[in-house]
Amino acid sequence: MVDLAINVEQVRERVAAACQRAGRTPQDVTIVAVSKTRSPEEMAAAYACGLTHLGENRVEEAEEKIPAVIERLGDGITWHMVGHIQSRKASRVAEFADVIHSLDSVKLAQRLDRAAADAGRVISVLLECNVSGEPSKYGFDAADEDGWSRLVEPVQEIDSCRNLRLCGLMTMAPIADDPETVRPVFRKLRTLRDTLQRNVTGVSLSELSMGMTDDFEVAIEEGATMVRIGRAIFGPATY
Repeated sequence: MVDLAINVEQVRERVAAACQRAGRTPQDVTIVAVSKTRSPEEMAAAYACGLTHLGENRVEEAEEKIPAVIERLGDGITWHMVGHIQSRKASRVAEFADVIHSLDSVKLAQRLDRAAADAGRVISVLLECNVSGEPSKYGFDAADEDGWSRLVEPVQEIDSCRNLRLCGLMTMAPIADDPETVRPVFRKLRTLRDTLQRNVTGVSLSELSMGMTDDFEVAIEEGATMVRIGRAIFGPATY
């Protein structure tokens, strides 16, 4: 059996240590507990340990579990959608997600905007950016720094969506045995954010969602404000 309380405390200690190394405070970093494959009971246990931000990867799974968790706990959880979203599922995601990390096209933004308006909601969104250049990764193509100027127009379009609140960027780093090898990926996302912040009038990109169980400390050192952690909290995934 996984001792969630011990795991959560250890994660918090690692977050605090990484923040100290970077001259930051733990309050700068939101821990998003990624609860894919986890039962409502496990999610409630995470909440009891003080984790109020939970992240889901799959639409169908989220739709099944979130009502059960809300019935048990009420509305004290901020729900994050961290997995890829097919455009045809945008209206379903808009029903439950408070924060979407994986917005990867203007088309998806427009569909989410309409769906959020229909649901009477405003959803915080982050642009998923592929800064590593891996073909398997989703997101806006941001591997070539010389092409970053091409992102200005889509950022402006998405920022104009009335029922979406554009608040930052997200990336998925390559899987690596040594987290130091992916430090440049996190640094590149931060640089991209700073570049867009300077070049898009009125946009606020304060959030950087980057880092997972194997590399979140390096991500924090490079400026992450949200870390998406599953295994270090819940143990190995169960399918």
